[in-house]
Amino acid sequence: MKQHKEFTGIVISTSMKDTVVVEVIRLSKHPLYRKTIKRTKHFVAHVTGMEIAVGDQVTVAETKPISKTKHFIVTKKLTK
Repeated sequence: MKQHKEFTGIVISTSMKDTVVVEVIRLSKHPLYRKTIKRTKHFVAHVTGMEIAVGDQVTVAETKPISKTKHFIVTKKLTK
């Protein structure tokens, strides 16, 4: 069975109906210089039945495509 991807990130936009934009930050080491590099990616996620504001920390999980850009769904709200 295929494992679905889950990410934890910060909500940066709630201007759309039933949709939020989550910024996920991951740290990786440069292969040659071993310096830690911060990489960010924005995911558009579907949310229903939760009060979510900008700045909240949430967990998003991969799901079947909901629209052209929405492939994730908010599973839980972690902190404010």
